[in-house]
Amino acid sequence: MKSILRVLLSTLVFTTLAGTQPLPGSSGNRVTAEAKLSQESFQSGSVAKIAIVLSIEDGWHVNAHNPTYDYLIGTSVELQSMEGVIIADIRYPEGSLLQFGFADDLLRVYDGAAPIFLTLKLSEKIKPGTYTLPAIVLVQACNDQVCLAPSSVAVDVSLTIVEATAPVKSANDALFAGYDATVTSGAQENELAQLFATEGSFVAFLAIFLIGLALNLTPCVYPMLSVTVSLFGTQSDTNTARVFVKAVVYVLGIASMYSVLGVTAAMSGGLFGNWLQSPWVLGAIGALLFGLALSMFGVYQIQAPYWLTSKLGGTTGTGFISLFISGLVVGIFAAPCIGPPVIALLALVGQKGDPLFGFWAFFILSLGLGFPYLILGTFSGLLKKVPRSGAWLIWVERIFGVVLVGAALFYISLAFFPKFAAYVVPFTLIVGGLYLGFIEPSAKDKVWLKRIKWVFGIASVVVGGLFANALREPSVSWHTYDEDWITEAKASEQPIIMDFYADWCIPCLELDRKTFTDPEVIAIADRFVRLKVDLTHFDSPEAEALRKKYDIAGVPTIVFLDTDGTEVVSSRVVGYLPPERFLEKMKPLLPQTP
Repeated sequence: MKSILRVLLSTLVFTTLAGTQPLPGSSGNRVTAEAKLSQESFQSGSVAKIAIVLSIEDGWHVNAHNPTYDYLIGTSVELQSMEGVIIADIRYPEGSLLQFGFADDLLRVYDGAAPIFLTLKLSEKIKPGTYTLPAIVLVQACNDQVCLAPSSVAVDVSLTIVEATAPVKSANDALFAGYDATVTSGAQENELAQLFATEGSFVAFLAIFLIGLALNLTPCVYPMLSVTVSLFGTQSDTNTARVFVKAVVYVLGIASMYSVLGVTAAMSGGLFGNWLQSPWVLGAIGALLFGLALSMFGVYQIQAPYWLTSKLGGTTGTGFISLFISGLVVGIFAAPCIGPPVIALLALVGQKGDPLFGFWAFFILSLGLGFPYLILGTFSGLLKKVPRSGAWLIWVERIFGVVLVGAALFYISLAFFPKFAAYVVPFTLIVGGLYLGFIEPSAKDKVWLKRIKWVFGIASVVVGGLFANALREPSVSWHTYDEDWITEAKASEQPIIMDFYADWCIPCLELDRKTFTDPEVIAIADRFVRLKVDLTHFDSPEAEALRKKYDIAGVPTIVFLDTDGTEVVSSRVVGYLPPERFLEKMKPLLPQTP
């Protein structure tokens, strides 16, 4: 929102100050950029230092990275990453404080030549050769009278990689001698990185814990509720303190799973949980959930073999080691959902390049995710202590069974029939409501329970009907991605929306169902060229090429291109956004009507 406000206010400033004089051009016409390297070549597994040197026309300046006024656009660099290359640090010049006629305060600016330094960490596995990394520098140029519209300056960074044992020769020593002395650490930082920098580790890790807690609102996490109740609700142990310790062990299993997955994803640079989003793995999870659902309907009771449980710590399958392993397995259920919310954390871990930091960051995130199950696991066994609980407890177990069946159908549809996945929720609500409210026989002689079941059943059917009706609402219409559409959009001077999605991506379905059905979003989207980019088969050569071209770290990702075909980085969307916030991203890109 802040970046959008800056664009709007800066546009107002240069329009007001220009008066009747013609604008002398865009900011990009006043600035050029050149990439310089600290060495002629770099060994694989080493660190590469790069300087993007801005040359600013005499009489003009560009705003510093952290400008004096919020409405001024700060200079920033976006470097397109590639596999085997991690951006470890970006440092911007501190800038000079100068007085200008249109401002009462001194403004922090760059003028003349201004170097922006980047540090890249190179993987030991990167193959020798020459690689080109495109970079975009966002600048806003001003002189003593006017500020021009912000503009993007393109520059290519050419890296020559050699074997780890090959000799290398330094270059541009005088330029890089000022790397530490004359610059301050800048930011290609996300909000979490800023929290670590400004508020300290305690507040930042607390924020990560709360993010983990919020992940419990994602649909894939719901089956974990039923599984947790089935694990702890049937145990014979009635000592609350001992059950609490078991619940801690169970949550530590969940946390350990995500810590390993998160660090692996951060170090590999791939989409989070790619293999967990494979159709076959999704199908297997669906089959497992269906098997658990049958146990909730009394078809059988899940119990591990005696020879195994005796070694794991108990005959009921609820020993400490058994519960830890259960936590590891249960943690997989949520993996296909939580990719987008943790992309910022992945980026931070990748930027720091510290596996230990990565482990603790994801461990704390996972503790937030698992905290509700600590409470649920501790008190699930107390259901047995509720007086006269027989009939209604059976009905509650059937509710969990219906939830698990719905979750199983959802995963199976994601795996093999993705177009129908959105219909699983209303189907489960309607059919499950009819079964639980009017067919399930547990309340034969319980009049009060029978009435509760009727109310529950009617409410479920009504909510299911509302969901089904929502699926029939008009939505944004899309074209399948094709380069010809981009060429045509640039020719007609139209901005572009590109929706990178996958059939197995649940937040993508949320965008389609909630955001892209909003009437105002539909109306404004009609003024864009709208492209859908299918990354369902993420490991295909076509998908991989598009992911690298547009630097896609996860789905859903919405990329906005201006009328010149250049990405507006500040408008990029990762994960689900409600209609109101999505409109804030769209509106600044609309073509100005005469």
